[in-house]
Amino acid sequence: MKKQQQWTGWSPGAQQAEQHYLIEPRYLAGGGDIRYVSEFLRASGWSDKSKTGGPLVFDSPDKSVRIGYDPFTQPGGWTISGKTAPGQEAWHATFTRQVPVEIVAGFTDALTRPRSAHAPNVWAPLQEQRWKTEQGQHFTAMSPDGGAWMQFHQSEPGEALWWAGARNEHGRIWDASFTASTPMHLIQAFSTALSDPQQVIRPRGHVPPSTRIRTTSVSVRPDEMSAWQQTRIRAARAATWARNSWASTRPRHQTPTAGPYAQAGSRARR
Repeated sequence: MKKQQQWTGWSPGAQQAEQHYLIEPRYLAGGGDIRYVSEFLRASGWSDKSKTGGPLVFDSPDKSVRIGYDPFTQPGGWTISGKTAPGQEAWHATFTRQVPVEIVAGFTDALTRPRSAHAPNVWAPLQEQRWKTEQGQHFTAMSPDGGAWMQFHQSEPGEALWWAGARNEHGRIWDASFTASTPMHLIQAFSTALSDPQQVIRPRGHVPPSTRIRTTSVSVRPDEMSAWQQTRIRAARAATWARNSWASTRPRHQTPTAGPYAQAGSRARR
């Protein structure tokens, strides 16, 4: 399959409309612009530890999670690691480079939010989108078109992992894996983004060469792309401000209920 490069849209230059494509299903759309993930993390108070010319590295405000993106190695892609914490084992997740950033963001955005009080269910979002589930040697959910899957893979007792991937007529495109100790609400956030029927947008020249995707041509000005991105960033900043304000005004005797990352860092730079 032809290698897809990461693109760097959202430039504020000339205002001439440019051709883009809305793509579905999203899991076959290619990697996309990594700033969709990184700018949201920065706006959420995560620390950018990246070195010039090197891999992308972000640390959570409480230093318990590190997110990295390395395009310089093979197979390269995203690595996300969580440290051991009370009631939580260390965990690790990986996404190869062609996992669409909108699906990666389903997982990474969830890291910036308090954990829901509801019990997570990885399979529920998939079943709501009519993915086929079956229980054989492994628990598996398959997209209606057979192009993507989610699996709880247990080879031997004590040896298990979550595995997801996508393929088109050229073969397998990407893989994602999560250790069995990965918090379930994060994996549910991933499965929700994976099965989301919403189209994603890619510029001309960055549409994967596949007959299994459906595209809609649209003309978009650079300022429109920038505005859409800024809406997402403003939402992250507002949520971070709200958490910080709550943390600073909460009575000292009150039991914390905001969950991890309530002590998010100061307002991130633009």
